[in-house]
Amino acid sequence: MLRGYAVADVRAAEDRVRAGLADGELMMRAARGLAEVVALRARQRGARRIVVLAGPGDNGGDALHAAALLATEASVTVVGVAARLHAGGSRAVEEAGVPVLQVDPDAAELPDRVAAVLAGADLVVDGLLGIGGRPGLRGAMARVVDAVPGTAYLLAVDLPSGADPEGRQTPAAAVFADETVTFGMLKPVHLLPGGEPAVGRLTVVDIGVPMDATPVVERWEHADVAAVWSVPGPRDHKYSRGVLGVVAGSAAYPGAAVLCVTAAVEAGAGMVRYLGPRRAEDLVLAACPESVPGPGRMQAAVVGPGVEPQGCDHPECDDGQARAVRELLGEDLPLVVDAGALTVLACWLAEGHRRTAPTLLTPHAGELARLLSTVQDTPVTREQVEEDPLASARRAAGLTGCTVLLKGSTTLVVDPDPDVPARSQTGAPAWLATAGAGDVLAGLAGTLLAAGLPPRDAGSLAALVHGVAADRANPGGPVRALAVARALPGAVASLLARD
Repeated sequence: MLRGYAVADVRAAEDRVRAGLADGELMMRAARGLAEVVALRARQRGARRIVVLAGPGDNGGDALHAAALLATEASVTVVGVAARLHAGGSRAVEEAGVPVLQVDPDAAELPDRVAAVLAGADLVVDGLLGIGGRPGLRGAMARVVDAVPGTAYLLAVDLPSGADPEGRQTPAAAVFADETVTFGMLKPVHLLPGGEPAVGRLTVVDIGVPMDATPVVERWEHADVAAVWSVPGPRDHKYSRGVLGVVAGSAAYPGAAVLCVTAAVEAGAGMVRYLGPRRAEDLVLAACPESVPGPGRMQAAVVGPGVEPQGCDHPECDDGQARAVRELLGEDLPLVVDAGALTVLACWLAEGHRRTAPTLLTPHAGELARLLSTVQDTPVTREQVEEDPLASARRAAGLTGCTVLLKGSTTLVVDPDPDVPARSQTGAPAWLATAGAGDVLAGLAGTLLAAGLPPRDAGSLAALVHGVAADRANPGGPVRALAVARALPGAVASLLARD
């Protein structure tokens, strides 16, 4: 499992180690590790001209010391964008004979020589700003980054300059790195939606800093799946493996029921009971004859995919499917609440009800905005959710008492308890942003909930496996939701086979 720690905790851990070392030793550990990675990438890519961008502070110091170490590997030039560069790093590059081109931080234009050096770079090291920097790039720093050619391999030191160290905001101007080399441990920027898209490949250099704080964000990796996936034994039967109910589909959206049930069946549910209108039921049985129509014993249920109420004033919520959702909300049954059922839930909560059974909500940003608007009786827009997805998901979890899985290119899973680390899952191809993908995810998450996993684990595991299945369904190209559902058995088998 990957773990990201708050910036304040990282600084405190580094300070404890630094106090027991010779002056500058911790920085040199980081610089040596950084130089090794840069040298390796330069050899792999045949990069002969390396440009190191150095800003003020320790991040610039790491970059400067690495530049001095790299002087024997390739042609290295430093571009310094600061009123004053790190003193020790500056001495190191001077002694190594590395040329340093200074840029006034407030310069309206880059000097011609700096622009020419950047234009000819094969590999650029971004050491402008570190975890103490404010989100966004300004002045000459923004102009220097804009001048980096698209053909150069861009490697960031600790985090892409301009990215929010806390990973919450997505600034308008920041480095988008091909690779980020960080030291000791991950920070929120590496795993949360506000920073991760800019990180690129992530490499961690061990500099001997132990961490005993609680992480603020976690991520399951492929190797974690085998320890948590429920694998049946010789004494298991369909009821012990988990019976999942599915309230999905409508006259307008019968396909959602097919996708949700198919995903549950392919993911290994012991039994799937379908509850829905006749047309959708016929389609579900044609696609999945293993499914059982009608109510009965269930260990968990998925409610909402393809269910129609888009705004809930009771009459709209009183059709057959919405009525079934309301009944299940009042029962002591673990639920995955998706799509149209989120609207029903918002009305139900506004009436003063409260869920006590394990519950996983699976909205996208627009659905979360509508849920928040109803539950807190204050308008919230999709744009506001996207500005700070973690805060929005945390607020929804606190208001509803439910675990929230906020779908996106980086999916977040948060508990109502704010002290429990958020989960962040990514790795799914961008091609997965297609109609029906959420219905498949809901069926997969419901299967895991019916098998006994708590909502936080069910949501995290479902997001991971969903992405792997999408990759297997059609690697590198368009993928349809049904193909993702059909790829689930192979995805699970491949993950369980990992040691």
